[in-house]
Amino acid sequence: MPLSNIRNFCIIAHIDHGKSTLADRFIEMTQTVTDRDMQEQLLDSMDIERERGITVKLRPVRMQHRAADGIDYQFNLIDTPGHVDFSAEVSRSLAACEGAIVLIDATQGVQAQTIANVRLAREQGLKLLAVLNKIDSPLSDPQRIIRQLYDIEGLDPDEVLLVSARTGEGVRTVLDAIASTFPPPESKDELLRALVFDSYYDPYRGVVLSVRVVDGTVAVGNRIRFMSAPAGFEVTEVGIFRPELVPWKKLSAGEVGYVATGIKDPTYIRLGDTLTWMDKPAQQPVATYRESKPMVFAGLYPSGNLTINMLRDAVQKLALNDAAFRAEAEVSEALGAGYRCGFLGMLHLEIIKERLRREYGVEVITTAPSVVYKVTLKDGEVRFIDNPAHFPNPETLELAEEPMVSSVIQTPSDHVGAVMELCGRSRGIFGTLDYGDDGYARIAYELPMSQMAFGFFDSLKSLTQGYATLDYEFSDYRPADLVRVDILIENQPVDAFAFVCVRLQAYEKAADIVHRLKYVMPKKLYPVPLQAAIGSRVIAREDIPPLRKDALAKGFEGSMSAKNRLIRKAKENKGKRHGLSRGDIPKEAFLAILGV
Repeated sequence: MPLSNIRNFCIIAHIDHGKSTLADRFIEMTQTVTDRDMQEQLLDSMDIERERGITVKLRPVRMQHRAADGIDYQFNLIDTPGHVDFSAEVSRSLAACEGAIVLIDATQGVQAQTIANVRLAREQGLKLLAVLNKIDSPLSDPQRIIRQLYDIEGLDPDEVLLVSARTGEGVRTVLDAIASTFPPPESKDELLRALVFDSYYDPYRGVVLSVRVVDGTVAVGNRIRFMSAPAGFEVTEVGIFRPELVPWKKLSAGEVGYVATGIKDPTYIRLGDTLTWMDKPAQQPVATYRESKPMVFAGLYPSGNLTINMLRDAVQKLALNDAAFRAEAEVSEALGAGYRCGFLGMLHLEIIKERLRREYGVEVITTAPSVVYKVTLKDGEVRFIDNPAHFPNPETLELAEEPMVSSVIQTPSDHVGAVMELCGRSRGIFGTLDYGDDGYARIAYELPMSQMAFGFFDSLKSLTQGYATLDYEFSDYRPADLVRVDILIENQPVDAFAFVCVRLQAYEKAADIVHRLKYVMPKKLYPVPLQAAIGSRVIAREDIPPLRKDALAKGFEGSMSAKNRLIRKAKENKGKRHGLSRGDIPKEAFLAILGV
């Protein structure tokens, strides 16, 4: 198909504004999938996406559409997530497109994440098309929402389209507008250049790359390589997304599809890189997207019978499919070998844990999450600390700084007081407060990232009955009175339990943690002290009560089965006379700390 008839676009919006439903209507009206195979949220392929009702992964699909002018077009749609924790998926989708549909809920209006995604699309130079969804709802107010668009650069309020993705009303008009509004792709060279915007591991095909071909063609048998690495490989299969993988003869300039490499080593792949021919390499790579930096760090360690090799394979394969997930090997004194992993937020961490369990059968122990702190030692050395166990002692620490984020909260005017009180409790620094004509207020705050990452969003939703939205980005580092709190069991510090917080909150958190651990740690034959300490100063203590005495000590008058049961129990308890070991820390202990 000629370049002039190809349209590459994505759908960007706030969470729950109907992206997946609109994509379903596109697929139905273009007859990409038969009625028998059609289902709701077709592009949300993972069970966890359907259960939670959120999109986690980008998903491409190719459609054929005959527009009102009688011309046949090839549409390459990329469905994107809406939650801020998966903004890296949005960035990669935008890098492969020329246009973006900005979908807005006609009942809720422009939300914080909508503005953030529009800003990303404008940075990529994409053409934007505003679409109001859910006009069939009795709560919809399209005219009020259209007035909000005048404040957003890049959106034309006079070209807004009204649709109901649920009923299909106005969807065909959007399909025709895609053909007439979005520009076609451009090709300036015959040498192959293809942007790798996603990948996953297939046990039969090896690593499968999702690519947008910018110049040239790629076909089975071609010898290609990444522009950042000299080693090459042979293409074993190319194809398109319908949305399942469908083998194709070749992928030409302007098209979106997949390339099977046969590569079995996931560490060889670099998302955002450019593919080119081995014998005739291109000179300039495709302009890449801005990589997302992890905001929350936590340790993942093998649980139960899982080995570190099994965990390594699962982590490497999952990192192929999620560019925002970072993992580095580390060793904990309490838990052994594992990985220090970076995430974009707490929801991202939760989804990664669930995907490891469901897709790879891997159960992991998760340590308490933390953010990256900047510390200056008394000898002048500056360090960035993402593991609380490596936070320096007060004797060597000169200055500690915590990361701050610039946040914009959009909430109904009735909830402004409660939101400002929440931000005050979270050590926020007030910025601005603006009341709009739409009954919503926009509040700007600078907040510590540690407060933002852990529970702030859930508290915000609870206070505002789910109506508030939040957008934030890293600001800078600010000095803070930070301390590392060590948890000691039998006078032995457990590095996996250590955490960093401001001094004023240290006692409250430490007392809560040792109290919870008291009821989940296994008992010994003697009282076991649990302590929380800052440096050499103990700030909280609890004692794990000992096991009860042997019931057979003074004779036994019960049945033989009860007597044998008590004897077996006594034998098991003999192994608990020794000090702390890795097996003594149950998974429930880490869940207790995560609850704090």
